[in-house]
Amino acid sequence: MINAFICEGLRTPIGRFGGVLAPVRTDDLAAVPIKALLEKNPELDPDAIDEVVLGCANQAGEDNRNVARMAALLAGLPTSVPGSTVNRLCASGADAVGYAARAIMSGQIDLAVAGGVESMSRAPFVMGKAETAWSRAANIEDTTIGWRLINPAMRKAYGVDSMPETAENVAVMHGVSRDEQDAFALRSQELAAKAQRQGYFSGEITPVTIIGKRAETVIWDDEHPRANTTLASLAGLRPVVREGGTVTAGNASGVNDGSAAMFIASENAVKRHGLTAKARFLGMATAGVQPRVMGIGPAPASEKLMQRLNLNIDDFDLIEFNEAFASQVIASARMLGVDPFSERVNPHGGAIALGHPLGMSGARLVLTAARTLEETGGTRALIAMCVGVGQGVAIAIERV
Repeated sequence: MINAFICEGLRTPIGRFGGVLAPVRTDDLAAVPIKALLEKNPELDPDAIDEVVLGCANQAGEDNRNVARMAALLAGLPTSVPGSTVNRLCASGADAVGYAARAIMSGQIDLAVAGGVESMSRAPFVMGKAETAWSRAANIEDTTIGWRLINPAMRKAYGVDSMPETAENVAVMHGVSRDEQDAFALRSQELAAKAQRQGYFSGEITPVTIIGKRAETVIWDDEHPRANTTLASLAGLRPVVREGGTVTAGNASGVNDGSAAMFIASENAVKRHGLTAKARFLGMATAGVQPRVMGIGPAPASEKLMQRLNLNIDDFDLIEFNEAFASQVIASARMLGVDPFSERVNPHGGAIALGHPLGMSGARLVLTAARTLEETGGTRALIAMCVGVGQGVAIAIERV
């Protein structure tokens, strides 16, 4: 089978909800890292790109009508380069990487741009059409995150627990305490702050320029990390689901904006276009779980992937869990026989500190994992994510 390689990649800084990136349209935000990749690789003929694949979870506002195609055009790619947008909610960016890599491995394409985007700040309100003639009802739904326009049959069969409720369900089912969740959240903040101080993220961030009425502002840094976080400050936060619960705003990921893109290439394309292969794509697996405990999805997806690749959890020097919630990372890690506080888990922090722009996060994790393997000399990395409505996604990569 043909090898697929993860090559150069870039991401924007991650903005807070309503923060520094909120003025940027979603399609413009998606174009930023694609354009930066082209500028960073001037020897590459853009006409050689077979596909642009981006993950995006919302697709109800400026990201509608195939944001990957829009971003490709806005980034200056030739009109001959096609684009496709994929949606697996929180793991959409990971799905985009898998889509591109699998197409290369099967011999269908040679070179792709894969990544993801989400502007949760700009997610619109939507209103369904009237169900009866002369109806005066007008129900408005917020598309930022979670369920909307709910099917009553879905509610009856599986429930429609919110994301924090699913995290609370996982905490109860797997005995994950509030103290453990807060300790994990503090670890994420401390590791992300350390990475920022050391300039680690500067190796993957391309700035976003915001043109105001009077001046331009250039955004270089992730906005979401809270450097002054302490266990005491985390302990002082109130539970968001129920009185006496364990899930808080401090031990959960943020609501954020950002985008990422990378080249995925065959060996021939790497040589032909002067690209630098960072890691080899080994495989991807998906799994389904009960929607009310969607957070444990990384465990069965990882187990399925390891079985296919004839690997075990000890074969991975690095494990990047998407930190949707501390409770689900801790539970998923333990299901896989991994200490969630070990050095090989999220060594530069995760979504609790950095933020979780839904469609971007999976691509960011792959990009960060490839860079970390290169930096540390590790051999393999596992990227694992939970997905709303009860799924898990796992990707394995190997340093070259």
